[in-house]
Amino acid sequence: MEIHDFTWIFAVGMVVAFMDAYGIGANDVANSFATSVSSGSLTLGQACIIACFTELLGAILLGANTAETIKGGILSIDHYVAQPEMLMLAMLCALVGSATWVLTACKFGWPVSSTHSIVGAIIGTGIAAFGADSITWGWDGVAQIIASWLISPIAAGIVAAIIYSITKYAILRQVESFKWGIRLVPVYFFFTAFIEAFYIFLEAPGLGEDNLGGMGGVVGIAAGIAVFFAAFGQFFFCPWVVRRVKGRESIKWFHMFVIPWVAKRPTIDEVDVEEHADARPASVRSQSGEIAEVITPANEKKLNEVMLQENVAEPFPVKKNGWLTSMKDKVVDAALSGVRQDVRNLENNDLAKVHASAEIFEDDAEYLFSFLQIITACMASFAHGSNDVSNAIGPISSIYEIWSTAAIDVSGTVGIPVWILVYGGVAIDVGLMTMGYRVMRSMGNNITFFTPSRGFCAELSAALTVLTCSKIGLPVSTTLCITGASAAIGLCNTNGYKAVNWKMLGWCGISWVITLPCAGLVAGLLFALCSNAPKFVI
Repeated sequence: MEIHDFTWIFAVGMVVAFMDAYGIGANDVANSFATSVSSGSLTLGQACIIACFTELLGAILLGANTAETIKGGILSIDHYVAQPEMLMLAMLCALVGSATWVLTACKFGWPVSSTHSIVGAIIGTGIAAFGADSITWGWDGVAQIIASWLISPIAAGIVAAIIYSITKYAILRQVESFKWGIRLVPVYFFFTAFIEAFYIFLEAPGLGEDNLGGMGGVVGIAAGIAVFFAAFGQFFFCPWVVRRVKGRESIKWFHMFVIPWVAKRPTIDEVDVEEHADARPASVRSQSGEIAEVITPANEKKLNEVMLQENVAEPFPVKKNGWLTSMKDKVVDAALSGVRQDVRNLENNDLAKVHASAEIFEDDAEYLFSFLQIITACMASFAHGSNDVSNAIGPISSIYEIWSTAAIDVSGTVGIPVWILVYGGVAIDVGLMTMGYRVMRSMGNNITFFTPSRGFCAELSAALTVLTCSKIGLPVSTTLCITGASAAIGLCNTNGYKAVNWKMLGWCGISWVITLPCAGLVAGLLFALCSNAPKFVI
């Protein structure tokens, strides 16, 4: 093989890798934000905007670690050294198998693991190429990955149960839960910021232990950042939320950053009265501005007729929309349809008993965790970008390496190009914005009833598990982590087993089991067909 031979494999691989990353965004990223959207802390549109930044940063800063594991840790690539082009074909078929299964699952709203999918696809191509012996089945390959699948939901569930139990008994079940929440929120700010900063500075390119004075330097920097955020929580967030929730002042979210210098403002009730004082038509007002009569069913029809007549006249003629404007509106509606969906499942009668079994705590105390949950959602999304982008860019990075060097990187020392990390991160974002709502409906409140405190604990524990595994190079599944954390938090209710949708958990388990063979079968059959196809001899 010569350099830049089989360019068609590289070109097709780029397209299929984008499709695979697109499916990952539509499936796995939905799991990262399902709890935030289900609890009401974020809208689906806000979640998509946040993901555009956090997923991309996670892919760029930490994605190379796990990409190396996917790229060369499963297949015994020594079998392909004599024919590098066959490894290119194997990776292409693996991408096709993974993308086919993940996109099919997205279409029907099945929450599957993209990690399972790509691992199964690579195993399928390896077996089709050289038989079962070409696969690294031991702890250095498949066994370690399978073990991480079992460990990740259990570990995330244990961490989630611990964090939520502390939160429940230290804050939510207290007589004055809001006051206790105000006291402890800075502590939550500290730990959340410390965990995220620690992993960023430990793994980001150009940083790490070697460049920051060892592990002590990394811990010191992370602790300093955590202290800053704890101080922000104490002196900015807590005063802001007290004035907004208890004082009911009409202050906006951006006032949080300057709250010590914001003068006392009118209450929400006063502003609401002022804004709606002149909202009714003159025909239903007295001279003093008060409502002339009480609206009753008897005169409601007459009132509606009067209001309709007063609103018929238009002060200015309205131009009719042309075909260009109409086409623009259709394009915008189609582009934004994915972020305008209702995914909270609050009106689902089939989940009524599950939601009714969850404990309900004081609204003001729960509100404290809304801002924290946004932070943990960013952290969970960052963790997802660092881990799951490898599922798409690991194979394409192998293809690119071979295409550009005409050799196989047996040592595994060649890094992942940054542009490939960016490419995968962008595809993940597009997938979430257009199809993420389908899987998001199947998670979140469909497993157990989520409030901001529950969502915060689930996301923090899942992100901690994924980031830890990302650090040691284990491509764990974000789906398993967030599902395990969600189930554990549901079990922490008084009637825990009733507060969990076991049917949905069963379907999740089935989808995870069939993912491996389905993706492997598609990829293996495709590779067998392509590698054994007849060709003209020139």
